[in-house]
Amino acid sequence: MLLKLDSINSYYGKSHILYDVSIQVDRGESVALLGRNGAGKTTTMNSIIGLVTPKSGSIQFNGKELVGLKPDQIVRQGISLVPDTRRIFPNLTVLENLKISERKTADSNWTIANMWELFPELHRLRASRGRELSGGEQQMLAVARSLVGNHKILLLDEPFEGLAPIIVKRIAKTLIEIQKTGISLIIVEQNFRMALEIATRCYVMNLGRIAFEGPSNAITENPGLQKKLLAV
Repeated sequence: MLLKLDSINSYYGKSHILYDVSIQVDRGESVALLGRNGAGKTTTMNSIIGLVTPKSGSIQFNGKELVGLKPDQIVRQGISLVPDTRRIFPNLTVLENLKISERKTADSNWTIANMWELFPELHRLRASRGRELSGGEQQMLAVARSLVGNHKILLLDEPFEGLAPIIVKRIAKTLIEIQKTGISLIIVEQNFRMALEIATRCYVMNLGRIAFEGPSNAITENPGLQKKLLAV
């Protein structure tokens, strides 16, 4: 087991947001985290990465407890958040964005040269500044920045938001390729159909609780369950 959340309870101020949330992700596994707006998905991601500290429960990564660690300490363990805001450096070039994020480890698999192969668009735009990129190109750069950090798991918060369908399919295909290399993925996404094309297993949240856990096809093949859990 790579990542294990065990009965975490997280708050914003006095507001109780997450109630006994338990999630598991294996090495090389892709998991979707679904739910309506306000269900607690982003708070779950922020709890993993240390932006929110759970008041109770446990978060273990590679057998090490993360609760109480600072975000930079958690990132060094091998976890990277790709936020919905993308957070690329707008005044740096594509190449500079990658260089500043590159982290070489004893078992490094991802290099900037790999990124040019994975995202040919970025190679073509390597001298362009972040602010000059389209939304889809910025998302590719955000994913590439996480990859050159040689992390073991990527947390993707709304990776397809605001993107054209053709770009969504392009990025989804790349995420599947990334997962096949052994990197784990957690995908928070409103476009649940696309998320479930990538993920083999999913969790659905409702009002801060896990309302469903199971294989992706349990959702994709059951319109009644989709309507009940996701209001579609």
